[in-house]
Amino acid sequence: MIKATAGAALAALMTTAALPAMAETIRVGDSFPVGHYIAENMTKYWMELVTKNTNGAVTFEYFPAEQMGKAKDLLQLTQSGVLDVGYVGASYVADKLPLSSVGELPEAFTTSCAGTKAFWQIAKPGGALDKAEFAPNGVRVLMVMVLPPYQIFTKSKEITGIDSFKGLKLRSTGASKEIATRLVGAVPVSIPAPESREAISRGTLDGILFPHSSVLPYEIHPHLKYATQNTNFGSFVVTYTISQTRWDKLAPEVQTALADAGETATMHGCEIADELDGKDKQTIADAGVTFVDLPPADAAKVAEMMATVGDEWADTLEGRGRPARAILAAFRDALEQ
Repeated sequence: MIKATAGAALAALMTTAALPAMAETIRVGDSFPVGHYIAENMTKYWMELVTKNTNGAVTFEYFPAEQMGKAKDLLQLTQSGVLDVGYVGASYVADKLPLSSVGELPEAFTTSCAGTKAFWQIAKPGGALDKAEFAPNGVRVLMVMVLPPYQIFTKSKEITGIDSFKGLKLRSTGASKEIATRLVGAVPVSIPAPESREAISRGTLDGILFPHSSVLPYEIHPHLKYATQNTNFGSFVVTYTISQTRWDKLAPEVQTALADAGETATMHGCEIADELDGKDKQTIADAGVTFVDLPPADAAKVAEMMATVGDEWADTLEGRGRPARAILAAFRDALEQ
């Protein structure tokens, strides 16, 4: 018994002695409200997986709901080291990461996982988007999610066809959704998701471009009456990044744990997003929102319009010296795979 106890004590001492070189507390920040499905099913899932796979050596301090800064500021806070890992929504930092909104285009995907897997291929370290944009900004992507296709929700305007959108002020973040909004005759208004509920309740907005599962966490559904269905007005790209400087200071074992868990969490998150999409749509409908199919001729017209968004997006960025056509081609190739 004494020998067994001594052996256990020695093993514990050896484990403890090995921890300091690997032990890390990592500060993570995002803008999602407490309970948001992305935070619950990707962000927290990733943190728990990393801690488990490192036997508790890596732990986290998590700051949700813009506790460390507004959504648009989280990239800068990550680059400067205030945060170790920060949520970056491509639309919120279009001045620094304009190419990353390629995943927000109304391209040939109808599920979160289809868009997410394609975007991950080009955004992960070594991918075309990483080389063109993330690495030059001093950050590397740990995990991503491309949300299910966005729909138009209106505060009071009944949706009967494409003409119903004319002149409506719609929350539309990012270049691709701004193009889509203008094409259907509406007016794009750039407002971060956390501010959308107040904006629509005050009348600053007539409606929103949102995916089903983002309506509920921000409690916007009580202010909505109508919504489209079976259309694709674009999406939204969620990434969590770490600065290259912080990454280089981590032990190789920690780097591996963060990266491996990030890829696992990416795939897990998009699967949950797809599962929730239909369920949350039904919850919104039960709350009184009427979902509408556009008349066939209008639906075909909208599809034709949306098919032009990618090329317009690319042409605009090419004019600013960005390799948007190459990135769009890489994303389309990844979608085909």
